[in-house]
Amino acid sequence: MLRAPVPWLRLPLLLLPLLLLAGCEAATGAVAAVTVGSVTTLGRTPIDAGYSLITGKDCSAVRLEQGKTYCRPTEPRPDAPAYCTRSLGVVDCWMDPASVSDLAPEVADGPRGLSPVQEKDRTRSWPNW
Repeated sequence: MLRAPVPWLRLPLLLLPLLLLAGCEAATGAVAAVTVGSVTTLGRTPIDAGYSLITGKDCSAVRLEQGKTYCRPTEPRPDAPAYCTRSLGVVDCWMDPASVSDLAPEVADGPRGLSPVQEKDRTRSWPNW
């Protein structure tokens, strides 16, 4: 039994025999319908989807239409936040807390970098498996 590894691949696999049986005019209309459906649901043409699967990058002609690059670039890692402590009447901040001796507690208890979910989103490829 033929099983598609991803649920959204099942419909194209079911429609493939119909495309092979159809004449040229029906096949052209079917290709146009598949392309329109692919752009509206996936945000990319079937060719873009194939290229993205092969390269592992998030590429789309829709991005080109929006004036962006064909493939989504990997976002750079954000700079580390400054280490800020209370002082007499002011807040002192250091970009390199290792260079300061006897560090006081930080003013805010925020995250010191990206969470695992944020890092996965920053470096994601297409499709997101």
